[in-house]
Amino acid sequence: MPTHTWDVSPKEAVEIQKQVRSDVRIEAFKKATGKNLKDIKYIAGCDVSLNLYSTTIYAGFVVLSYPELQLVDHSVVKDETHFPYVPGLLSFREIPALIKAWEKLKTKPDLIVVDGQGIAHPRRLGIASHLGVVLDMPTIGCAKSVLFGEYKTPKEVGDASPLTDPKTGEVIGTIFQSKIRSKPLVISAGHKISQKESLDIIRDCLREYRLPEPTRLAHNVMNEYRKKADGSDASLW
Repeated sequence: MPTHTWDVSPKEAVEIQKQVRSDVRIEAFKKATGKNLKDIKYIAGCDVSLNLYSTTIYAGFVVLSYPELQLVDHSVVKDETHFPYVPGLLSFREIPALIKAWEKLKTKPDLIVVDGQGIAHPRRLGIASHLGVVLDMPTIGCAKSVLFGEYKTPKEVGDASPLTDPKTGEVIGTIFQSKIRSKPLVISAGHKISQKESLDIIRDCLREYRLPEPTRLAHNVMNEYRKKADGSDASLW
């Protein structure tokens, strides 16, 4: 669990990011975990839902069998957050609630797909990387839009192009066209996995939708929970 506090100012959060990023490990899954990708039995997706300026936050995980991608466990929480909405600092707004949802999971996964950035971030610490370090888990960032970097848009379904740092040229992610007539996905390694493996896993988790099943189903579960919670029926979860 984190060695830093979450109750900080945006300025302090930036300094914490600069410190935590040194703990991020972008390397082969086997080197980081001692296991092969084929040894993965469970893969999780997580999602967070809240209105832009609301303090009420809904956070949850789904755990799927892998490679079958059948739902085996889920957890959801309703919580409060007081960190402001600041692009690039969303982990401080969202991770505390995700930690509470993580603690409720009965089946812990081997890998987590996060709806957000991994190292495709100006300080190389998007929410997927930050969550990976906090939970000491392999994570992949699979975002729906680019936060930082330059790229060429893929032309065909299945095509991918590198996302690079405009100043250094470093490859920090992959732009992947998962579905026709849809915006491409932004895939970036989060923690304890390589960029190539991150792309391979997301490809394996795609079915007929734009989003990979872990985050797509997490989003669906969150929507269902939020409706019940808003109707004072959250006890069902």
